[in-house]
Amino acid sequence: MEAERAQLPLWAPIGLGAGICAWFALPTPMHWIAWVMGWLGLAIALGVVSRGGRLGRALMIGATLLAAGCLLPWAKALLVGAPPLARAAMVQMEARVIATEPLAERGSVRLALAPIGRADLPARVRVNAKSEAVPKGLAPGDVIALKARLMPPPTAALPGGYDYAIRAYFAGIGATGRALGEIRVVQAGDRSPGLRERLSAHVRSRLTGPEGEIAATLATGDRTGISEADAETMRRSGLAHLLSISGLHVSALIGGVMLVVYRLLALSPTLALRLPLILIAACAGAAAGLGYTLLTGAEVPTVRSCVAALLVIAGLALGREAISLRLIATGALVVMLLWPEAVIGPSFQMSFAAVTAIVALYEWPVTRGFFARREEGWIRRLLRGLAGLLVTGIAVELVLMPIALYHFHQAGMMGALANLIAIPLTSFIIMPAEVLALLFDVFGLGAPAWAVTGWALALLLAVARYVAALPYAVMAMPAISGALFVSTMLGLLWLMLWRGRLRWPGAVVVLIGAVLMAMTPAPDILVTADGRHIAVRTGRDYALLRDRAGDYMRDTLAESAGFDGAFDALAGLPAADCSIDVCAITVEGQGGGRARLLATRTNVRLPWRELVAAFAASDIVVSDRRLPRGCAPLWLKLDRQMLAANGGALILLRDRRLITGRDPQDRHPWVIGRAGR
Repeated sequence: MEAERAQLPLWAPIGLGAGICAWFALPTPMHWIAWVMGWLGLAIALGVVSRGGRLGRALMIGATLLAAGCLLPWAKALLVGAPPLARAAMVQMEARVIATEPLAERGSVRLALAPIGRADLPARVRVNAKSEAVPKGLAPGDVIALKARLMPPPTAALPGGYDYAIRAYFAGIGATGRALGEIRVVQAGDRSPGLRERLSAHVRSRLTGPEGEIAATLATGDRTGISEADAETMRRSGLAHLLSISGLHVSALIGGVMLVVYRLLALSPTLALRLPLILIAACAGAAAGLGYTLLTGAEVPTVRSCVAALLVIAGLALGREAISLRLIATGALVVMLLWPEAVIGPSFQMSFAAVTAIVALYEWPVTRGFFARREEGWIRRLLRGLAGLLVTGIAVELVLMPIALYHFHQAGMMGALANLIAIPLTSFIIMPAEVLALLFDVFGLGAPAWAVTGWALALLLAVARYVAALPYAVMAMPAISGALFVSTMLGLLWLMLWRGRLRWPGAVVVLIGAVLMAMTPAPDILVTADGRHIAVRTGRDYALLRDRAGDYMRDTLAESAGFDGAFDALAGLPAADCSIDVCAITVEGQGGGRARLLATRTNVRLPWRELVAAFAASDIVVSDRRLPRGCAPLWLKLDRQMLAANGGALILLRDRRLITGRDPQDRHPWVIGRAGR
């Protein structure tokens, strides 16, 4: 530990982040207070007994950070959070348009609105409307009149699923919904398109098809024109990160600007001898990075990347090592202080885990020695560079795999190979060519650069489609437990942050975590939080209670089950006994166990005696209505009230185990605002 003392500051963001995660994981204010007071008490005790020892001071600081981390999101939730709409409502309102987002693939437009003169509604709502119902040229600042069905932002449909309610609360969105009928403009605002919209339109005018949409995304962050098929292809090939303006794009732009400015200024002997050209080039790169961040909408991932890049530039200006684990830790602390809610999201975890893995890999003496520059022929240098990209890609894929499996229930297996081509192609050809094309367009000379950009983007899409079509391109896995995910990530951090032999126990923890993840059983029955959708295991496949479930719900159920096939219709199975109103089936569990399942399909009033008898003969009853007390199955009654409190359910019959999405006592602000809770 004494030999590793220089690594202790790297654990500061781990302690702060653990406290932040604790606030989201613990259900009630009493738990939060107990967490804070417990760690502060331990910090005081350590301060008293440590008597100036390094270990005691380190543990005292760690305990203080654990307490402070819990206070950060709690304070932000009280200061800026938007309480959700209590219950669904049909409203007629006037609202000011904050933002418009065309969703071409769905044939709709997403509108961010601020209701006017409606104290009963949240200050900001998000509404989807059919494209034909939206007035042409609708722009931010317009005042519109519309009828809409609003509801609280949706929570996770299944345990381990995406919980939009948390994101909406911190983003100030109190309700979501759908516009009904035509939308009428009451008062037109400034209809002139902004720089971002004009730039996107210009890029699409120079490049058509999917290449033009990706080029517009790289230039402005506008992803609305990318088809769902292309987006899924990029996800399956491990290249989806290229569609999100993040570290790769920001660093490529800043690095390019610094290189150009430095080379141009160095052409003058006077400037080269009298001025600090590196510092001037770094300032120009910083200005370009800030402008690019603002142009692309200043989304949180982009801002995080910009903050990290600015820290690198500050390190250069101070004469410090530009890329180091301490720099990454500083960037993580800055992000946690400003956006504590981002810590529990996959974007924060993936971006910082990936860059930590890269830096830790090249700080390892073995790797540093093998890939260090040396006098050698260009063929050996090229092969060494390609080997470096491959090793880096594999290391990043391994570190990101548990994060992807936990949040998305699937991970790319061929991403390292795809990124071996895609990252150099994007960094050294696509981004520079597009920047040159936009600059040369000022003089009407951008056609050659646009041609290069189009060819490179076509190659990028070809690589993505080829890799996505490979067998086992994606590994699907059922939802894994939060405790297993946390322990595996702590093992990875332990392995990456220490330098000596102290790191190797982390590898053992990671290996055990990987084995346990691989052994995670798939659920036999999945029930969504509203009780409407049920997926039942039928051998190797799954069947749905409602075969008209939409694509989103099918994808959600498939991800949670680790299932990559097509769903059958439960009513069409020979073993199922279904009517219009109810459906019954005996479910065989994976590895043993069975249960008789009875599920309602409509809201029609059913005969009381027959209903009670059917429930009494069933092990599990599922309904999207509130069932009376007389309906008592042998094991589980999952009605609307039970599911709403527990956030959906996954059932494993072999162990008779029920996995729910949240604690029924949950008193987070995005939960207690619903229906008077």
